[in-house]
Amino acid sequence: MDAVNERRISRIKEEYDLYSGIETALSLSPGEMTHIHLPPIRNVLRMHKKTMECVETGEPILASAFNNPPEILTAMGVHWYFLFAQAFAGGFENAHIQEDLEALDKMPVPGDCCSLIRLGLRYLDAGLLPLPAAYLGVTEPCDGIIGVHEALRTHPEWRNVPSFGIDVPYWSDDHAIDYVADEIKRMVEFITRHTGKTLDINRLREVITESNEHYRLWQEYNDLRRCKPSPHNYLLAQSCFLMTNFEGAGRPEFTPWFRDLVADAERRVRENKPEVPNQRIRVLWFDLQPIYFNLVAPWMEQEWGVSVVMDMVSYCPYTVIDTSTEDSMFRGLAKRLIMDPPMIRQARGLADNFLADINRIVRDYQIDCVIWPGHIGHKDGAASVSLMRELCREIGVHFLNIGMDQFDKRYTSPDLIKERISHFFTATGLGERKPF
Repeated sequence: MDAVNERRISRIKEEYDLYSGIETALSLSPGEMTHIHLPPIRNVLRMHKKTMECVETGEPILASAFNNPPEILTAMGVHWYFLFAQAFAGGFENAHIQEDLEALDKMPVPGDCCSLIRLGLRYLDAGLLPLPAAYLGVTEPCDGIIGVHEALRTHPEWRNVPSFGIDVPYWSDDHAIDYVADEIKRMVEFITRHTGKTLDINRLREVITESNEHYRLWQEYNDLRRCKPSPHNYLLAQSCFLMTNFEGAGRPEFTPWFRDLVADAERRVRENKPEVPNQRIRVLWFDLQPIYFNLVAPWMEQEWGVSVVMDMVSYCPYTVIDTSTEDSMFRGLAKRLIMDPPMIRQARGLADNFLADINRIVRDYQIDCVIWPGHIGHKDGAASVSLMRELCREIGVHFLNIGMDQFDKRYTSPDLIKERISHFFTATGLGERKPF
């Protein structure tokens, strides 16, 4: 492999080595939750291994924005990677995050732009992204994503990479769903043209049938999180999103993992043995978790008895797709793209989208307070903060707007975040509650 391609997969190889070490350690010293934590780790390893193999052999690979229907790509047998995956590489173990953030300071990109987008541009500029046969974009959830498409289109190394961006309407009526279904069909034609892979409708039906089961089990798991106390900590629901929304979605070998997750939650509820003891404050973390959430969430659990019962990524209002006809499958995938996933679901249209989710989650999950992290780049939500706060007053729950950056701890340090949360729990009296 030449030096250019070696650099393009260098970060992926580093994360592969990191997770290989974690897998080995867990396998050698299994604990009560090892059988739950290992499959998502092994899925990351499988994805990274395939990406590296594609670069080495020249097999066509796609890069994609998140939430282009992964079932399509699974059914077509084409490998892909999430364009911004490196920003999350290794989570808090990301050895390059400080180096990358300092490099951002020198780039001609506004500092108040979403750090995920800025990091994506950093990887593009530094030659750290595998060069794909084609790029699949989507015009949501924010205007910054459109800027990424333009950056890819004009970059010296990527300007000859064919790109296709699904156009997402503002509204959510039948006309919008039909429109996006047609866009997905055009995407299939585009993929075939640039990879030689074709879509077999019966194979798509098999994949969606399995995907439907994964979403059904995820919803069953989320229903168990309504219990007091909630069975697990903040981590596992994020793994549900990984297993349903990234490479290999709809794979039957994932199904036992979902069943094991539900069974473990059921057992903990039945035996009253939650993973987080002494719970007394039920929190809706209404946005993405920052990559350094491991420095905040365990502290909230231990210091304040917090259970992060739900968050924007974990919330799963996905509807089962009708597989009876080709049109019903494409319409179902279109609905999943524009109406169900995190950020796109809330930020694509009216402020009512934010408010309706808060209202329902607070009532369904017996939430005590809503924390809006206030990521600097999420201006779509920032414009609705006062409306969210007013709604929380009306339905009788407390609301905290922190203000932080999803990746850059320099903007608001974990210690300052803890200070603001502590003040909030003290001022509202939530911290004086007894465990339930």
